[in-house]
Amino acid sequence: MPIKYKFNILSALKEKGYTTTKIRKEKIMSESTLQKFRNGEIVSNDNIAILCKLLECQPGDIMEYIPD
Repeated sequence: MPIKYKFNILSALKEKGYTTTKIRKEKIMSESTLQKFRNGEIVSNDNIAILCKLLECQPGDIMEYIPD
């Protein structure tokens, strides 16, 4: 897939104080979404919006297009 994350999403969330346990308990994102981040898979725009809010950034700060 030509769209990739620029950094490890879960590590960035952890640096901001959002552990996977906290994310699941507070129902911020689903376990399947967290698993997609672990696997480097792209998630929905809604989840990208949540991620941008938590990390205080823009989508372009998170993802990049890499041509095949």
